[in-house]
Amino acid sequence: MYRRESDFLGEKSIPSEAYYGIHTLRAAENFDVSRQKVHPQLIRALAVVKQAAAESNMSIGLLDENIGSAIFQAAGEIADGKFSEAFIVDAFQGGAGTSTNMNMNEVIANRAIELLGGKKGDYHLVHPLDHVNMSQSTNDVYPTALRMAAIRLLLPLSEACAVLQGALQGKEEEFSGVLKLGRTEMQDAVPVTLGQEFSAWAEAISRDRWRIYKVEERLRKVNLGGTAIGTGINAPRKYTYTVIERLRSLSGLGLARDENSIDGTQNADVFVEVSGMLKACAVTMVKISGDLRLLSSGPFGEIGLPQLQAGSSIMPGKVNPVMPEMVTQVAYQVIANDLAITLAVQSGQLELNAFYPLIAANLLPAIESMAKALRLFAEKCILEIQAMPEVCLNHLKNSTALATVLAPLIGYEQAAILAKKALNSGRQVIDILLEEKVFTQEEIAQLLQAQQLTRAGVLGRDIKWQRRNGDE
Repeated sequence: MYRRESDFLGEKSIPSEAYYGIHTLRAAENFDVSRQKVHPQLIRALAVVKQAAAESNMSIGLLDENIGSAIFQAAGEIADGKFSEAFIVDAFQGGAGTSTNMNMNEVIANRAIELLGGKKGDYHLVHPLDHVNMSQSTNDVYPTALRMAAIRLLLPLSEACAVLQGALQGKEEEFSGVLKLGRTEMQDAVPVTLGQEFSAWAEAISRDRWRIYKVEERLRKVNLGGTAIGTGINAPRKYTYTVIERLRSLSGLGLARDENSIDGTQNADVFVEVSGMLKACAVTMVKISGDLRLLSSGPFGEIGLPQLQAGSSIMPGKVNPVMPEMVTQVAYQVIANDLAITLAVQSGQLELNAFYPLIAANLLPAIESMAKALRLFAEKCILEIQAMPEVCLNHLKNSTALATVLAPLIGYEQAAILAKKALNSGRQVIDILLEEKVFTQEEIAQLLQAQQLTRAGVLGRDIKWQRRNGDE
């Protein structure tokens, strides 16, 4: 069964039970490109904007109380996640988000009509534009909703960063006494503890957490009430101030009216800023994941990653570092999304950016997937990592790293000779030190303590002082 709806372009048949209308159907037919729907958080945020608008229009006497109340209730149901199947427009759409706004207007109108006892499509009762979209434009409601959706998604991301930071700090303490070889440019360098390596990762995540927490403040200024280009045309001044108050109350977010709504309508640089913070976090995650894959690989074997699933359909017993690999892929996607957001923002022209849908389609999934990935990474990988102390120490002893830290005691030239002897003979520096009686067994045992090898200062200065005073 179908109903007939019309617009200035003509008529179309709409399924009788559909909550969307002719504008939505045209958009769905025009933009059938990606199978990616508008993000649900954007839909919910936009519904809250419609609630605030309805309340404000009623409060200043523009909107009939019965109609306004029905609109408010319908929008509230959508904000609670109902009627999601009615939002059928593809995420990639022309028109700066007009299709999403029209989809919302029609669904609210038809649900409100039902609440008033009418049949879907009877827009004499509640009209999508004259009533639901009163005092509004796509160009102020869509950016406002996008900011709200981003804020709501950033909170779980900040919390996920905190969880990951805590997991890394736990391992920092657990592995504080595991002495190992530090490496620079993939070559043996100087001693470090496994705990110190985890501490560096934790510190990097703490910076990402702080950036993400603070960038939310940049999203709180909204251009709602600015209508088409920010001048506020067709929106009463009293409405403009009232609607922000109602939106702040309904959303629970610390939103504020943009003092220059023309700027807020045409310039979307804040989303590049937010995306940049996501990219910074993504880069950190790629670095940490890469380090874990290296340290757990065959040649290193200094840590053991949790065995989560079989790693091969042909090689029995093979287990892959699947969580670091997953996080890396999510991070690469976030970095790619950042480029799309950058291009969309810079492509705004004159009084409007037509590419808000592209910003939304890349920013919101990026925030959401990053939050999920970080939590999984903390819970299924970091917390379950095991140290291999003997392997770590063996790599250190078999390297030339000890020659580096001994250089202040025995001189650079002698240290270089010792290192060369060790490399040429395939023996440990320690064995050569004992053989040539550079140090005693007791002194070497003292030197190999983790606190000695990894703290600031000159290694073994006490031993050097004793030798100079003839007290050995």
